[in-house]
Amino acid sequence: MPVPLLDLRAQHATIRDEVVAAMMETVDSQLFILGAAVEKLERQVAELSHTKYAVGCASGTDALLLALRALDIGRGDEVITTPFTFFATAGTVHNVGATSVFVDIDPKTFNIRSDAAAAAKTSKTKAVIPVDLFGQMAAIEEVMTSVPGVPVIEDAAQTIGARRSIDGEWRMAGEVATIGTFSFFPSKNLGGYGDGGMMVTQDEALATRLKRLRMHGGAKQYFHDEVGFNSRLDALQAAVLSAKLPHLAAWSAKRRANAEYYSKALGDVAGITVPFIDPANESIFNQYTIRSDRRDDLQNFLKSRGVGNAVYYPLPLHLQPCFVYLGYKQGAFPEAERAAQEVLSLPIYPELTEGHMNEVIEAVRAYYGR
Repeated sequence: MPVPLLDLRAQHATIRDEVVAAMMETVDSQLFILGAAVEKLERQVAELSHTKYAVGCASGTDALLLALRALDIGRGDEVITTPFTFFATAGTVHNVGATSVFVDIDPKTFNIRSDAAAAAKTSKTKAVIPVDLFGQMAAIEEVMTSVPGVPVIEDAAQTIGARRSIDGEWRMAGEVATIGTFSFFPSKNLGGYGDGGMMVTQDEALATRLKRLRMHGGAKQYFHDEVGFNSRLDALQAAVLSAKLPHLAAWSAKRRANAEYYSKALGDVAGITVPFIDPANESIFNQYTIRSDRRDDLQNFLKSRGVGNAVYYPLPLHLQPCFVYLGYKQGAFPEAERAAQEVLSLPIYPELTEGHMNEVIEAVRAYYGR
């Protein structure tokens, strides 16, 4: 039986009535720009992330962009981040006029190395963007200690609802950083029916500025304190997300159960490495990503068996043609480059049945048993 990488229709079928009712309430109100639906979701996300403030915006990319602008990062400034991430992490740094300074990743977690961030810090460093990759939080407390006094923007696009034990207390994704950013892209654990994003912070002044920046830089209509952006979270998307949010914890728990099932079944297969989870973390498994010494051939074999899969990400950012001006060469970040050649993500969505997972497992084992 074919197993897709992601089946959004399967999830929608379980919550259709709730979501449609929430959408129709917004449609009937004819209030589509910000307003009560967005404010409700902001309160919900702030509560989930244990932060004082949450500010909705148009996308996860804009969440990063607005966070950088709110911290006055621009031309001549440097931002330390990882090259093994989605393009937006560094693309937004470029778009505010700053320079991305890449550092290598931990080969087990794929997340930024705090010691490398410390070594890369200069007088021009104005922020660090650790990325919580594949649903597992970066060691945010280690990053913040490694660059004292430097603002930290946590790119939590893949980790809403994830948590990490810090000094004996559970801390949520987005809670500890200067600003945390979320994405509601449809493939995320909490995905909308289109684009959407959110920023969270404990700082009232930053929250106030983020709200201003998303509205062309003005807190009052037609009066502009600075030049901002048109980046408002659509009220219909907010309604969808508010309806889905009560299900998030159960969906993430099912992803963890699916990951455990896979890892038990595939842990003894020579030639692949199943995901490593830092003992301090509770991952939400936005992706279940193995490493394979024959990734491309394995990928083609799985496709021939009807097993969905994907490579996140096939080319590190420091080797992307658009970033050639940064001066990085092949070999600059060996762990990121090696990961790009070896990673393969398998289906992990919560609606997977045991039969689906067995199909995936049997296909992987069949490849290595040939």
